[in-house]
Amino acid sequence: MQFHYEKDKILIIDFGSQVTKLIARRVRELGVYSEIITPKELSKIKNYQDIKGFILSGGPSTVTKKKFQSIPKTILNKNIPILGICYGLQLIAKIFGGKIKPSSKKREFGRAYLFKKKSSLLTKKFIKSKTSVWMSHEDAVVKLPKNFRIIASTKESNLTIIENSKNKIYGVQFHPEVTHTDNGQQIFKNFLFLICKIKKTWKISSQKNRLIKEIKNTVGNNKVICALSGGVDSSVVALLINKSIKKNLICIMVDTGLMRKDEFSYTYNMFKQNYKLNVKLINASKIFFKKLHNITDPENKRKIIGNLFIKIFEKEAKKYKNIKYLAQGTLYPDIIESRSSTGSKTSVIKSHHNVGGLPRKMKLKLIEPLKEFFKDEVRILGKSLGLVKNINYKHPFPGPGLGIRIVGNITPAKVKILQEADHIYVNELKKSGLYNKIWQAYAALLPIKTVGVMGDSRTYENICLLRAVTSEDGMTADYYNFPKNFIENIANKIVNNVKGINRVVYDITSKPPSTIELE
Repeated sequence: MQFHYEKDKILIIDFGSQVTKLIARRVRELGVYSEIITPKELSKIKNYQDIKGFILSGGPSTVTKKKFQSIPKTILNKNIPILGICYGLQLIAKIFGGKIKPSSKKREFGRAYLFKKKSSLLTKKFIKSKTSVWMSHEDAVVKLPKNFRIIASTKESNLTIIENSKNKIYGVQFHPEVTHTDNGQQIFKNFLFLICKIKKTWKISSQKNRLIKEIKNTVGNNKVICALSGGVDSSVVALLINKSIKKNLICIMVDTGLMRKDEFSYTYNMFKQNYKLNVKLINASKIFFKKLHNITDPENKRKIIGNLFIKIFEKEAKKYKNIKYLAQGTLYPDIIESRSSTGSKTSVIKSHHNVGGLPRKMKLKLIEPLKEFFKDEVRILGKSLGLVKNINYKHPFPGPGLGIRIVGNITPAKVKILQEADHIYVNELKKSGLYNKIWQAYAALLPIKTVGVMGDSRTYENICLLRAVTSEDGMTADYYNFPKNFIENIANKIVNNVKGINRVVYDITSKPPSTIELE
């Protein structure tokens, strides 16, 4: 199920960048609806009436080869503004006769600083005395295309921002969509409102009624099984579908044995009693532990867990009449990291159990109302649906649960150790008022043991890794800089209260280059 938003919109052409969806998010944040499509899909568009601008994404390809991803030249004659980002800039330069060279000596990765050459509508209120931008490119435009001018440069890249203001075509070599670029949102603001002259018509909260209607039209009189975990995503899906089809919704909670301590029973009672949903509880922990025995590869873990979930849901579906659909809380970032949602050449980072981990053949049709939304957008929907705060603002928790927070082999004993450590960690975050300042925090077990001294005796026990990150959307993240005494306090409490752990470490890597989860 997809949106079909008919009002003025911005089309984002995806050339395979890992952060293309961030462009869509930035545009939506400004109150403008955006859709992401592939170059192939672009060539099939016949009606351009509602399209007020194009944004060409970055990507892993190069325009220096004979064959490269491009856009139909017909859109250049539509008088619709175009903004090219990274690969998008290079493509614009190529189309209009510029020259692009692969560069191994003067590559730009990371921060660079802009030098203003000329004024532009695109850069109004953006370039200051020292504006930092985020670069990620090897190829570079070395010859300006005809009828274009240079707006700004960096030390290593002369043609960092270019424009053809007459034809409303602009290009930037850096990535304004990532938070590492200072005030990058101003680029999008200028492009949308000064160049495209589009109006704000998009509100997340207003999508509730649209989604309810679409679900109702899709499902009809059929029943729906909803995979309910108790996280914000599946909870919002359950409430949306409940408003659409009421009694025809059957929520199933599968106890995999891999949930946080006491969380499963709390969630079950919450939706059963507070929201009066039809919730069925299935204890499948033995099955999951059996299937995951001696499985250490993270991709295998995710695929095993994803397949088991589907088998359980299909088995339960046989017990009811007219069940054709399975609903789950898949989000934009899930799809990005599992596969390209648009079919472009995006590299797979990891398979999410509810996307890349699903079996190829399924008896139930999927309903994924949130697959075009980011986490913060889902929280807005949750609030509009009356979802309780302690669920709506709960940190993200992966579908495979603690199974991907135990690096290596999974055993019930390891799960119990991790549950206790994680419980202490999260509770201390809440007590200290830090929980809501952090995007995601968790404890994990590493696949090695170390020597320790406890009570004058030698120990040989597990290492507990703590992770806490700040983020806007989960696509990029930085570690949370705890006060030293807080980390010390957590480490002492875990070591003193959790048998099986004698060492605690804190992960200070960002995303990228790492991911938020370990597996």
